[in-house]
Amino acid sequence: MNRTYTVHAPPGLARPAGLVLNLHGAGMTGQAQAGATNYNAIADQYGFVVAYPDGIDMSWADGRGASLPDRQGVDDVGFLVALADRLREEYGVDAGHVFVTGTSAGGFMATRLACQRADVFAAAAPVAGTLASGFPCAPSQPVSVLAVHGTADPVVPFAGGPMVGRGGPSDIVAPAAMAQRWRELDGCPAPVEQVQGSVHRFVAAGCAGGTEVVFVQIDGGGHVWPGGSFDASQSSGQFFATHGR
Repeated sequence: MNRTYTVHAPPGLARPAGLVLNLHGAGMTGQAQAGATNYNAIADQYGFVVAYPDGIDMSWADGRGASLPDRQGVDDVGFLVALADRLREEYGVDAGHVFVTGTSAGGFMATRLACQRADVFAAAAPVAGTLASGFPCAPSQPVSVLAVHGTADPVVPFAGGPMVGRGGPSDIVAPAAMAQRWRELDGCPAPVEQVQGSVHRFVAAGCAGGTEVVFVQIDGGGHVWPGGSFDASQSSGQFFATHGR
């Protein structure tokens, strides 16, 4: 099966500071994700190589069982790990500086990668996506997570439970509950809440292996990649820049 992706590397970069896979939402493409997140600018700022892969049927086998790739048994975990390995070798990226982010279905896929391939991805930043209810999450080692979710998301409900996406119905873990699961998996202390307007950051630092779990709750936030008072691109770029292994 031929798979496609777009790559951006900052011009004149001798040795990248990291590699970021940025995963689109359902119904989107990698190029659309590049435009929606303006992540090329983040890559230039932090010295990252960023790749925007394309999902089969514009979606991912993210574990919810609803998408066409999930129903057809597409090995998206294998594809994305192989892509990360290929780009890491091609651009000379340190093995401990490979990261993944994504929106909606891409956020679910980023979470699945953190659960199943923490040996490859040092940190994940899912936006408007969590994990399918009942999906096993047992990372092989601690992994840093920055999770972002709006309380008024009409597609991926903040309360968790049933949702209906492009591929059909599924049942999901509430984002706050998923953040708590990450804190438990990473052996974190209790989080400290930081409030700035409608943005609540629940920061658990000093977790196992020097990892950190940050949950960002945006009051009234919808099903979007935030770019206002809280900028998901800038925040995830900064998070990745400080959470390599």
